Amino acid sequence: MAKKRKNKRKAKPKAVVIDYIDPEGNILTLRQSLSNATIAKIGEPPTGDAASLEDAWRRRSEAMFERLVVGWEIAGLPLNDQKMLLGRYRMADADTQRWVRQTIAEHVDRHIRGLSS
Repeated sequence: MAKKRKNKRKAKPKAVVIDYIDPEGNILTLRQSLSNATIAKIGEPPTGDAASLEDAWRRRSEAMFERLVVGWEIAGLPLNDQKMLLGRYRMADADTQRWVRQTIAEHVDRHIRGLSS
């Protein structure tokens, strides 16, 4: 009788995260670092001639949001599902989106070398 092998997967270490609090008390949680491959992917220029400068900027902003944001607590309700997070970001008012973008830009400048905001 053959013995079953137990999967001995190495547990991935939890990503180091940093919380940022907006003026209303909401908490945006960002990864402190990204892999070199992810940094390279975000740094790639947009493909296709049809993409306007604004489209390329928006796509890059959303890509950075998707890769960095691991949680967002809004009015005491924690969100940590990637689809929900991106949906909430897209539905946010202009001031909230601006705060998130500025927070991500400052975070990138401070913690992630090789990626400009």
